[in-house]
Amino acid sequence: MTEIHWHKLQNGSDIRGVAIPGVPDEPVNLTPEIAQRIALGFAHWLSEQRGQPLGELAIAVGRDSRLSGPELMASMMAGLASLGVRVYDLGIASTPAMFMTTVTPAFTDPQGDLNPCDGGIMLTASHLPFNRNGCKFFTAQGGLEKQNIRAILDLAAANAFQTAATPGTITPQDFMTTYAGQLVAMIRAGANHPEDYDHPLKGLNIVVDAGNGAGGFYVSQVLEPLGADTTGSQFLEPDGMFPNHVPNPENAAAMAAIVDAVLTQGADFGIIFDTDVDRGAAVDATGQELNRNRLIALIAAITLREHPGSTVVTDSITSDGLTQFIEEELKGVHHRFKRGYKNVINEAIRLNATGQDSWLAIETSGHGAMRENYFLDDGAYLVSKLLVELARAKGEGRSLTDLIASLKEPVESQEFRLQIKTPEFQAYGQQVIEALTTFAANQENWAIAPQNYEGVRVACSGEQGWFLLRLSLHDPVMPLNIEANTPSGVATIGRRLLTFLEAYADLDLTPLETLE
Repeated sequence: MTEIHWHKLQNGSDIRGVAIPGVPDEPVNLTPEIAQRIALGFAHWLSEQRGQPLGELAIAVGRDSRLSGPELMASMMAGLASLGVRVYDLGIASTPAMFMTTVTPAFTDPQGDLNPCDGGIMLTASHLPFNRNGCKFFTAQGGLEKQNIRAILDLAAANAFQTAATPGTITPQDFMTTYAGQLVAMIRAGANHPEDYDHPLKGLNIVVDAGNGAGGFYVSQVLEPLGADTTGSQFLEPDGMFPNHVPNPENAAAMAAIVDAVLTQGADFGIIFDTDVDRGAAVDATGQELNRNRLIALIAAITLREHPGSTVVTDSITSDGLTQFIEEELKGVHHRFKRGYKNVINEAIRLNATGQDSWLAIETSGHGAMRENYFLDDGAYLVSKLLVELARAKGEGRSLTDLIASLKEPVESQEFRLQIKTPEFQAYGQQVIEALTTFAANQENWAIAPQNYEGVRVACSGEQGWFLLRLSLHDPVMPLNIEANTPSGVATIGRRLLTFLEAYADLDLTPLETLE
């Protein structure tokens, strides 16, 4: 085998790589053999963490619809079985379901008893292009942290694995039906329909766009048992080429597709998932997108009704209008933290440990996790919470979006991605942020935002807006988010920034130079 750069496969708390050849300048670095060694590394890591022999471990493996998935998954499962591990083959599954295998007693052990699995592996690269793939790993404590991934890759690189005298079994199992049943039960209990408990969504036309990923199950196994009419749902069949649109609720074309489906069908509600269903977004009957700040506001309204005064943790690019809505309208606390779904989730867990009640951690990307659901970022669970409210609203003769009627949204909002052209991009980006902090503090009508945990966020009172410049978590990019409540406010703020940033020759300012 050619030299493997194991740690280049790490992407924060996930593993990502190129699994299919043919795309220029993207050589394959996630082969079946490499994937198998990663699985072996996970099994050894899990054995050490649990203090259990490999032959006593049970690990579930699932995948999304990617073309490389079947071959990679077969290699991983064969490797695990060679260690003596008991393996459960879940086939196409969702990322949240793979976590649920570790807390749901649904797997038969050699004694005939039902128990959860000790670990779960999900093969997915989320919304990335068809040639990519990757892994997410779970235990009953949740998804793994960055340091855990590094340890697994170190074990894979060492390759000091020994075949067991007695190989483990590989057993196909339909866990998605079990997982879907959990969502159905939650919606029924939450809606508590006074006349038809089992069918709280009867009379509602709900359209789903699964983007040819793993989310098609939600139509047949969740919505239809609840009585919903799912006519108009689209792209439910798994297709790893993603021929219709990028399966990503943040993608404009993807959101346009579900909006069009809702309006064409005259549906009551629309749902869209990403490839592996850990993110979701929605559309109301008028075609209004319920994502980003609106989605956060909706689920915050539901959460704060159930847990008054608690803290909502979000990422760093949420709007001032959302803060005002959460704190003034809902009487909760808005804790704006760093980008990265694990950062947001871990911060909410930390706050709870200190005695500060937090029941919701959510990113503008659609990664939303709730304390009541293991702080698992589960797009299907999040959407199911909205459906409970939709059913209640229908019964009370109101609209779901009445909950966010007072949410103030910016007149303008835009993100600019500024490429850093030097290899030492992290140090360079930090230098830019530090200098901009000093510059902005001395500008008329600008003020450094207090309690900022990432980059530099500046309130711009003249334009009634703000901007945030930060360094990407993994890439040589500085995302710049600007919002304004005055016409042309984004351009005004952007031009003021441009005069400062032009001094940095290794920063590609092309996106800002087009502002008029």
